[in-house]
Amino acid sequence: MTEPDLSLAIGSMTMRNPVGVASGTFGFGQEYEPLINLDRLGAIYTKAVTLAPREGNPPPRLFETPQGLLNSIGLANPGVAAFVQEKLPFLKARSCAIVVNIAGSTEDEYCRVTGAIEENAGPGHNGVDAYEVNISCPNVSHGGMAFGTDPVQVERLVGKLRKLTARPIIVKLSPNVTDIASIAKAAEQGGADALTCINTVVGMAIDTERLQPCLARGTGGLSGPAIRPIGVACTWKAARAVRIPIIGCGGISTADDAIQYLLAGASAIQVGTALFADPAAPMNILEGIIVWMKRKNVGTLAEIPKLLKG
Repeated sequence: MTEPDLSLAIGSMTMRNPVGVASGTFGFGQEYEPLINLDRLGAIYTKAVTLAPREGNPPPRLFETPQGLLNSIGLANPGVAAFVQEKLPFLKARSCAIVVNIAGSTEDEYCRVTGAIEENAGPGHNGVDAYEVNISCPNVSHGGMAFGTDPVQVERLVGKLRKLTARPIIVKLSPNVTDIASIAKAAEQGGADALTCINTVVGMAIDTERLQPCLARGTGGLSGPAIRPIGVACTWKAARAVRIPIIGCGGISTADDAIQYLLAGASAIQVGTALFADPAAPMNILEGIIVWMKRKNVGTLAEIPKLLKG
Protein backbone atom coordinates (compact mmCIF):
# COMPACT_ATOMS: atom_id res chain seq x y z
CA MET A 1 0.00 0.00 0.00
CA THR A 2 1.13 3.54 -0.73
CA GLU A 3 1.74 5.93 2.12
CA PRO A 4 -1.57 7.19 3.60
CA ASP A 5 -2.53 10.82 3.10
CA LEU A 6 -2.38 12.43 6.55
CA SER A 7 -3.17 15.98 5.49
CA LEU A 8 -6.31 17.85 6.46
CA ALA A 9 -7.83 21.31 6.22
CA ILE A 10 -9.76 23.40 8.71
CA GLY A 11 -11.06 26.42 6.89
CA SER A 12 -8.08 28.12 5.26
CA MET A 13 -5.60 26.26 7.50
CA THR A 14 -3.89 23.15 6.21
CA MET A 15 -2.09 20.63 8.42
CA ARG A 16 0.41 18.09 7.13
CA ASN A 17 -0.78 15.57 9.70
CA PRO A 18 -3.44 15.35 12.45
CA VAL A 19 -1.13 15.35 15.49
CA GLY A 20 -0.90 18.61 17.43
CA VAL A 21 0.24 19.61 20.91
CA ALA A 22 -2.40 20.86 23.33
CA SER A 23 -2.59 24.38 24.67
CA GLY A 24 -1.11 24.85 28.12
CA THR A 25 1.26 21.89 27.85
CA PHE A 26 3.70 23.18 25.21
CA GLY A 27 4.24 26.84 26.07
CA PHE A 28 4.73 28.80 22.85
CA GLY A 29 6.90 26.12 21.25
CA GLN A 30 10.29 27.55 22.18
CA GLU A 31 10.46 25.48 25.34
CA TYR A 32 10.34 22.19 23.38
CA GLU A 33 12.50 23.19 20.40
CA PRO A 34 15.63 21.47 21.80
CA LEU A 35 13.66 18.26 22.36
CA ILE A 36 11.68 17.58 19.18
CA ASN A 37 11.45 18.75 15.57
CA LEU A 38 8.57 21.22 15.83
CA ASP A 39 8.07 21.37 12.08
CA ARG A 40 7.08 17.69 12.00
CA LEU A 41 4.00 18.47 14.07
CA GLY A 42 0.63 18.92 12.45
CA ALA A 43 0.02 21.99 14.61
CA ILE A 44 1.15 23.85 17.69
CA TYR A 45 -1.74 25.04 19.87
CA THR A 46 -0.14 27.76 21.95
CA LYS A 47 -0.51 28.55 25.61
CA ALA A 48 -3.49 30.82 26.24
CA VAL A 49 -3.02 34.51 25.46
CA THR A 50 -5.01 37.06 27.46
CA LEU A 51 -5.31 40.83 27.17
CA ALA A 52 -3.13 41.63 30.20
CA PRO A 53 -0.30 39.57 31.68
CA ARG A 54 -1.35 36.96 34.23
CA GLU A 55 0.84 35.52 36.96
CA GLY A 56 -1.53 32.63 37.41
CA ASN A 57 -2.83 31.01 40.56
CA PRO A 58 -0.80 30.59 43.77
CA PRO A 59 1.03 27.29 44.36
CA PRO A 60 0.62 24.46 44.77
CA ARG A 61 -1.09 24.32 41.41
CA LEU A 62 -0.17 20.84 40.14
CA PHE A 63 -1.00 17.52 41.75
CA GLU A 64 -0.67 14.01 40.33
CA THR A 65 -3.58 11.61 40.67
CA PRO A 66 -3.93 7.97 39.54
CA GLN A 67 -3.81 8.08 35.73
CA GLY A 68 -4.11 11.87 35.73
CA LEU A 69 -2.89 15.32 36.63
CA LEU A 70 -4.79 18.07 38.42
CA ASN A 71 -3.79 21.59 37.50
CA SER A 72 -4.82 25.06 38.54
CA ILE A 73 -2.34 27.17 36.58
CA GLY A 74 -4.71 30.10 36.07
CA LEU A 75 -3.81 30.93 32.46
CA ALA A 76 -0.40 32.36 33.41
CA ASN A 77 0.95 34.18 30.34
CA PRO A 78 2.77 37.40 29.38
CA GLY A 79 -0.28 39.09 27.80
CA VAL A 80 -1.03 39.87 24.18
CA ALA A 81 1.44 42.77 23.80
CA ALA A 82 4.36 40.61 24.91
CA PHE A 83 3.06 37.69 22.82
CA VAL A 84 3.15 39.84 19.70
CA GLN A 85 6.61 41.21 20.46
CA GLU A 86 8.38 38.19 21.97
CA LYS A 87 6.60 35.02 20.79
CA LEU A 88 5.16 35.79 17.36
CA PRO A 89 8.54 36.14 15.57
CA PHE A 90 9.50 32.60 16.65
CA LEU A 91 6.13 31.20 15.54
CA LYS A 92 6.39 32.90 12.15
CA ALA A 93 9.48 30.82 11.40
CA ARG A 94 7.67 27.50 11.94
CA SER A 95 6.41 25.52 8.97
CA CYS A 96 3.75 23.62 10.94
CA ALA A 97 0.34 25.17 11.51
CA ILE A 98 0.13 27.61 14.43
CA VAL A 99 -3.11 27.90 16.39
CA VAL A 100 -3.15 30.67 18.99
CA ASN A 101 -5.29 29.92 22.03
CA ILE A 102 -7.08 33.04 23.32
CA ALA A 103 -8.94 33.66 26.58
CA GLY A 104 -10.68 36.44 28.44
CA SER A 105 -13.03 37.28 31.28
CA THR A 106 -15.41 39.29 29.08
CA GLU A 107 -16.42 39.26 25.42
CA ASP A 108 -14.59 42.57 24.99
CA GLU A 109 -11.34 41.03 26.23
CA TYR A 110 -11.58 38.16 23.73
CA CYS A 111 -12.21 40.67 20.95
CA ARG A 112 -9.35 42.94 21.96
CA VAL A 113 -6.91 40.03 22.12
CA THR A 114 -7.98 38.86 18.67
CA GLY A 115 -7.83 42.38 17.25
CA ALA A 116 -4.30 42.95 18.57
CA ILE A 117 -3.04 39.70 17.08
CA GLU A 118 -4.75 40.35 13.75
CA GLU A 119 -3.19 43.80 13.56
CA ASN A 120 0.30 42.45 14.08
CA ALA A 121 0.16 39.10 12.33
CA GLY A 122 -1.12 40.38 9.02
CA PRO A 123 -2.50 38.13 6.27
CA GLY A 124 -1.40 34.60 5.52
CA HIS A 125 0.55 32.36 7.92
CA ASN A 126 2.72 34.93 9.72
CA GLY A 127 2.78 32.86 12.89
CA VAL A 128 -1.00 32.59 13.19
CA ASP A 129 -3.03 30.15 11.10
CA ALA A 130 -6.09 29.92 13.35
CA TYR A 131 -7.47 30.76 16.78
CA GLU A 132 -8.54 28.32 19.46
CA VAL A 133 -11.05 29.99 21.77
CA ASN A 134 -10.94 28.89 25.41
CA ILE A 135 -14.56 29.19 26.55
CA SER A 136 -13.97 27.65 29.95
CA CYS A 137 -13.08 31.10 31.30
CA PRO A 138 -15.48 32.76 33.79
CA ASN A 139 -17.50 35.60 32.30
CA VAL A 140 -17.19 38.28 34.98
CA SER A 141 -20.03 40.24 33.39
CA HIS A 142 -22.39 37.35 34.01
CA GLY A 143 -21.69 36.35 37.59
CA GLY A 144 -18.55 34.36 36.87
CA MET A 145 -20.28 31.55 34.96
CA ALA A 146 -17.99 30.03 32.33
CA PHE A 147 -18.77 31.09 28.75
CA GLY A 148 -18.77 27.45 27.69
CA THR A 149 -21.78 26.45 29.79
CA ASP A 150 -24.29 28.74 28.04
CA PRO A 151 -25.14 28.16 24.35
CA VAL A 152 -26.41 31.74 23.95
CA GLN A 153 -23.13 33.21 25.20
CA VAL A 154 -21.10 30.81 23.08
CA GLU A 155 -22.92 31.70 19.87
CA ARG A 156 -22.71 35.44 20.60
CA LEU A 157 -19.00 35.36 21.48
CA VAL A 158 -18.05 33.33 18.41
CA GLY A 159 -20.17 35.62 16.24
CA LYS A 160 -18.28 38.67 17.49
CA LEU A 161 -14.91 37.03 16.88
CA ARG A 162 -16.02 35.90 13.43
CA LYS A 163 -16.36 39.57 12.40
CA LEU A 164 -12.75 40.29 13.44
CA THR A 165 -10.86 37.63 11.50
CA ALA A 166 -10.89 35.60 8.32
CA ARG A 167 -8.70 32.99 10.01
CA PRO A 168 -10.35 29.77 11.19
CA ILE A 169 -11.93 29.85 14.66
CA ILE A 170 -11.72 26.67 16.73
CA VAL A 171 -13.83 26.60 19.88
CA LYS A 172 -12.45 24.49 22.76
CA LEU A 173 -15.39 22.90 24.51
CA SER A 174 -15.69 22.19 28.21
CA PRO A 175 -16.88 18.73 29.32
CA ASN A 176 -18.32 20.30 32.47
CA VAL A 177 -21.76 20.78 30.92
CA THR A 178 -25.03 18.85 30.82
CA ASP A 179 -25.31 18.69 27.03
CA ILE A 180 -22.11 19.21 25.04
CA ALA A 181 -24.00 18.77 21.75
CA SER A 182 -25.99 21.96 22.36
CA ILE A 183 -22.78 23.91 23.02
CA ALA A 184 -21.21 22.45 19.89
CA LYS A 185 -24.20 23.52 17.79
CA ALA A 186 -24.09 27.03 19.26
CA ALA A 187 -20.42 27.40 18.35
CA GLU A 188 -21.13 26.21 14.81
CA GLN A 189 -24.06 28.61 14.45
CA GLY A 190 -21.85 31.46 15.67
CA GLY A 191 -19.41 30.81 12.85
CA ALA A 192 -16.83 28.39 14.28
CA ASP A 193 -14.79 26.42 11.75
CA ALA A 194 -13.98 23.55 14.13
CA LEU A 195 -14.27 22.37 17.74
CA THR A 196 -11.77 20.97 20.22
CA CYS A 197 -13.16 18.22 22.45
CA ILE A 198 -12.33 18.56 25.33
CA ASN A 199 -10.84 20.87 27.92
CA THR A 200 -10.06 19.50 31.40
CA VAL A 201 -12.62 17.96 33.75
CA VAL A 202 -13.19 19.64 37.13
CA GLY A 203 -11.59 17.60 39.89
CA MET A 204 -10.24 17.82 43.41
CA ALA A 205 -7.86 15.99 45.73
CA ILE A 206 -7.56 16.41 49.51
CA ASP A 207 -4.52 15.74 51.70
CA THR A 208 -5.88 13.65 54.55
CA GLU A 209 -2.88 14.34 56.79
CA ARG A 210 -2.69 18.11 56.35
CA LEU A 211 -6.49 18.21 56.14
CA GLN A 212 -6.57 20.63 53.22
CA PRO A 213 -6.96 20.60 49.45
CA CYS A 214 -3.90 19.54 47.46
CA LEU A 215 -4.30 22.58 45.18
CA ALA A 216 -4.21 26.08 46.62
CA ARG A 217 -7.52 26.98 44.96
CA GLY A 218 -9.22 23.74 45.94
CA THR A 219 -10.46 22.40 42.62
CA GLY A 220 -8.57 22.18 39.36
CA GLY A 221 -8.67 20.69 35.90
CA LEU A 222 -8.10 16.94 35.55
CA SER A 223 -6.19 15.78 32.48
CA GLY A 224 -4.35 12.62 31.47
CA PRO A 225 -5.42 9.04 30.67
CA ALA A 226 -8.21 9.10 33.26
CA ILE A 227 -10.30 11.48 31.14
CA ARG A 228 -9.82 9.78 27.76
CA PRO A 229 -13.18 7.93 27.84
CA ILE A 230 -14.91 11.24 28.60
CA GLY A 231 -13.14 12.97 25.72
CA VAL A 232 -13.94 10.17 23.28
CA ALA A 233 -17.61 10.26 24.29
CA CYS A 234 -17.80 14.05 23.95
CA THR A 235 -16.14 13.83 20.53
CA TRP A 236 -18.62 11.16 19.44
CA LYS A 237 -21.58 13.29 20.59
CA ALA A 238 -20.27 16.53 19.07
CA ALA A 239 -19.38 14.92 15.75
CA ARG A 240 -22.99 13.79 15.37
CA ALA A 241 -24.36 17.21 16.23
CA VAL A 242 -22.34 19.42 13.85
CA ARG A 243 -20.89 19.42 10.35
CA ILE A 244 -17.61 21.15 11.20
CA PRO A 245 -14.42 19.22 12.08
CA ILE A 246 -13.66 18.02 15.61
CA ILE A 247 -10.20 17.99 17.16
CA GLY A 248 -9.95 15.30 19.83
CA CYS A 249 -8.12 16.09 23.05
CA GLY A 250 -7.91 14.48 26.47
CA GLY A 251 -5.81 11.60 27.76
CA ILE A 252 -4.02 10.80 24.51
CA SER A 253 -0.66 9.15 25.18
CA THR A 254 -0.56 6.34 22.59
CA ALA A 255 -1.52 5.82 18.97
CA ASP A 256 -4.43 3.63 20.10
CA ASP A 257 -5.76 6.53 22.20
CA ALA A 258 -5.56 8.83 19.18
CA ILE A 259 -7.23 6.33 16.86
CA GLN A 260 -10.15 5.98 19.28
CA TYR A 261 -10.78 9.72 18.85
CA LEU A 262 -10.45 9.48 15.07
CA LEU A 263 -12.93 6.61 14.97
CA ALA A 264 -15.32 8.62 17.16
CA GLY A 265 -15.35 11.37 14.53
CA ALA A 266 -12.32 13.56 15.14
CA SER A 267 -10.37 14.89 12.17
CA ALA A 268 -7.26 15.65 14.24
CA ILE A 269 -5.99 15.18 17.80
CA GLN A 270 -3.94 16.99 20.44
CA VAL A 271 -1.38 15.51 22.81
CA GLY A 272 -1.16 17.25 26.18
CA THR A 273 -0.26 15.77 29.55
CA ALA A 274 1.73 12.93 27.92
CA LEU A 275 4.32 15.53 26.86
CA PHE A 276 5.44 16.00 30.46
CA ALA A 277 6.59 12.38 30.63
CA ASP A 278 7.72 12.00 27.02
CA PRO A 279 8.31 14.99 24.70
CA ALA A 280 8.56 12.55 21.80
CA ALA A 281 5.01 11.27 22.37
CA PRO A 282 3.47 13.21 19.43
CA MET A 283 5.95 11.74 16.95
CA ASN A 284 5.49 8.22 18.35
CA ILE A 285 1.72 8.63 18.12
CA LEU A 286 1.98 9.86 14.54
CA GLU A 287 4.07 6.85 13.53
CA GLY A 288 1.59 4.55 15.25
CA ILE A 289 -1.33 6.10 13.34
CA ILE A 290 0.50 5.55 10.06
CA VAL A 291 1.21 1.88 10.90
CA TRP A 292 -2.44 1.33 11.86
CA MET A 293 -3.75 3.00 8.69
CA LYS A 294 -1.52 0.81 6.54
CA ARG A 295 -2.60 -2.32 8.42
CA LYS A 296 -6.27 -1.41 7.97
CA ASN A 297 -5.71 -0.36 4.35
CA VAL A 298 -6.94 3.17 5.07
CA GLY A 299 -5.78 5.83 2.62
CA THR A 300 -7.06 9.06 4.18
CA LEU A 301 -8.06 10.40 7.58
CA ALA A 302 -11.61 11.00 6.35
CA GLU A 303 -12.09 7.25 5.91
CA ILE A 304 -11.39 6.42 9.57
CA PRO A 305 -14.73 7.41 11.18
CA LYS A 306 -16.55 5.37 8.54
CA LEU A 307 -14.90 2.22 9.88
CA LEU A 308 -16.65 2.46 13.25
CA LYS A 309 -19.25 -0.26 13.66
CA GLY A 310 -22.39 -0.11 15.77
